[in-house]
Amino acid sequence: MSDDVDAAAVDPAGDRAVLRTDGVTKRFGGLTAVDDVDVRVEEGEIIGLIGPNGAGKSTLFNCITGRLDADEGSVSLLGEDVTDWPEYKIARAGLGRMFQETRVFGDMTVRKNLLVAAQEGGARVGRLLGRPDSALQARTDELLAYVDLDGLADVRAGRLSFGQQKLIEFAMALMAEPEVLLMDEPAGGINPSMLENLIEYIRTANEDEQATIFLIEHNMDFVMEIADRIYVLAHGERIAEGPPASIQNDQRVLDAYLGRE
Repeated sequence: MSDDVDAAAVDPAGDRAVLRTDGVTKRFGGLTAVDDVDVRVEEGEIIGLIGPNGAGKSTLFNCITGRLDADEGSVSLLGEDVTDWPEYKIARAGLGRMFQETRVFGDMTVRKNLLVAAQEGGARVGRLLGRPDSALQARTDELLAYVDLDGLADVRAGRLSFGQQKLIEFAMALMAEPEVLLMDEPAGGINPSMLENLIEYIRTANEDEQATIFLIEHNMDFVMEIADRIYVLAHGERIAEGPPASIQNDQRVLDAYLGRE
């Protein structure tokens, strides 16, 4: 990751925002899926985004990544306004994303999946691609060992379990060396025995790879254990924000999950 964050991302209080949304709103016809949402993700944080089904979580992610155009509001990445940027340009500027469903290349080997991800990476990976092939291979081997898939490097990705494919996609995302990584339900469909490993993988990516993490998750135990702070959406609106302990005891959050207004 880059050592410096744009000075514009640092507010007078000294907080280091690498990703923020200000008043983001997205409508689909008469439905307001995301309603005037402000989010601030600081450098080095692991941030959770939770809420009932249909709360607008994935829509907010789509507005952040440029997959959808926000009707109102703005998105900034590393201190730069990226609101109107196309999706590929935002990705190359340092924003990575994992989806709910895996998007690996099933007919390719696990190793080849990571090499393809490198081709689509940002500026730092571009420098890696300019080095001898041995450097790229070493990075691939490092990440596969990191997610305990080094023994399956030459197996076609489509032959692996859904949970293993999620780990491939995680390694692919890290291959692109994002400054900020958005993860949409990383624990979804994962075998319970693999969840503790996944928590450690994410923490290691946050600490050793210096990736700031912003994740959507329905597994409450998972997100409460891993997140530094949590945002809560309901009916497209942000209804709460704070550390896990305060979110667990917030009556507005409890009412939203229980279906009370």
